[in-house]
Amino acid sequence: MSTPAEYYRSLPPVSKVYGVACLLTTTAYYLQLYHPWNIALSYELVFKRFQVWRLVTNFFFLGPFSLSFALRLLIIARYGVSLERGPFDKRTADYVWMLISGALSLLVMAVVPYLWSWFMGASLVFMIVYVWGREFPNAQINFYGLVSFKGFYLPWIYLTVDLLLGNPLKPDILGMVAGHLYYFLTVLHPLAGGKNILKTPLWVHKLVAFWGKGTQVNSPVQQDPNAGVAFRGRSYRLNGNQRRSPSEAETSTPMQQTDPNSGVPFQGKSYRLGGR
Repeated sequence: MSTPAEYYRSLPPVSKVYGVACLLTTTAYYLQLYHPWNIALSYELVFKRFQVWRLVTNFFFLGPFSLSFALRLLIIARYGVSLERGPFDKRTADYVWMLISGALSLLVMAVVPYLWSWFMGASLVFMIVYVWGREFPNAQINFYGLVSFKGFYLPWIYLTVDLLLGNPLKPDILGMVAGHLYYFLTVLHPLAGGKNILKTPLWVHKLVAFWGKGTQVNSPVQQDPNAGVAFRGRSYRLNGNQRRSPSEAETSTPMQQTDPNSGVPFQGKSYRLGGR
């Protein structure tokens, strides 16, 4: 059985960072290091006082420590990790873009006064539940030993749980809308012959490459050479003991002469046929 430290190190990078950030945000709240009002979503303060950080920080507060908070953190640790290791395996930039696009969709919906809320982290977490249910529709789930069902119904089960706990259902419904919008534009619409208009932009690939965590298949950018590099290899010239740069390897020709003492174990002699 793995220790908590080993389990933490085994987590994929995006889910780990988001889950830890949400946990630290609530912990700091209980330590009275900040007031929730300072990170809440307020378009009036964003546009009038340029407090743009509110567009991001509101997604990291999942509420005070409670059963609802524990369930949301469990969703990140279970279904977020499952997505990152499954359909988004070796697609770190695409997974980051899924969360960013979901957050942008929620911010657009929050412009409508009825759909707005101070903190939209619960909706973003519920988006993860919805996308997981669409990616694993036939997975058999045993919900805490109470009932078994297919993965497609997972969002509705959690919606029922929030209803029984007395939590508002609006965040869950907004998360389902954001998740369906992402899944439709990136999966269903392209499968029907349409164009993927929600393709991961280049700046997200650059962000992930600079971060140096995770991998991305067919990434259009090179990873930052200073990010997470533990060993660099060397190139050597054949039949020699000197290092060779890539530029020298491209400009050299097969007729290039080598030093007779440069590590060649045997040199033959040539004779003219019919001669002495």
